Amino acid sequence: MPETDNVENKMPEETVIDEKNGRVYELGYLLVPTISEEVAPSVFGNLKELVSSLGGEIIASEMPRMIHLAYVMTKVIENVKVKYDSAYFGWIKFEMDTEKLVELKKQLDLNPDLIRFLITKTVKESTLAPKKFAGGGGSRFRNGVGRREEKKEEAPIDKEEIDKEIDAMVETAV
Repeated sequence: MPETDNVENKMPEETVIDEKNGRVYELGYLLVPTISEEVAPSVFGNLKELVSSLGGEIIASEMPRMIHLAYVMTKVIENVKVKYDSAYFGWIKFEMDTEKLVELKKQLDLNPDLIRFLITKTVKESTLAPKKFAGGGGSRFRNGVGRREEKKEEAPIDKEEIDKEIDAMVETAV
């Protein structure tokens, strides 16, 4: 019986994930509308500072802006349910170690200015759609599919020739 070599399956060094590098996350949040427009930027700054204090590196962010909510949201503040139909919406994209993310969530849960927040894993590259050129001319796309319409040169129609072809078809069918 021939001997076979025992081969160990080793993961190539290239595929080993370096846990020291942080992952990229995005924090989307809704601030209570009861804060004034002058105070909203300072709350935004405090959120960015919180992310930075936990070792996060800010990649991109957007200043919160007032939006109308799709449905009424409630938040319990000092044992009273408060209902909101509008809020300040903002987001922060950052890179952070996964261990620190739990601490960030705990801190955000304690923030009375937040109605809701969501932390998602994302990519570092910009995912915003590029702005479209508002130049002249209408859309040349058919049915929204994205194919350009081809302009066809139309040949003049000869009715006598069409009649001859129809007669020939009728004769062969009979």
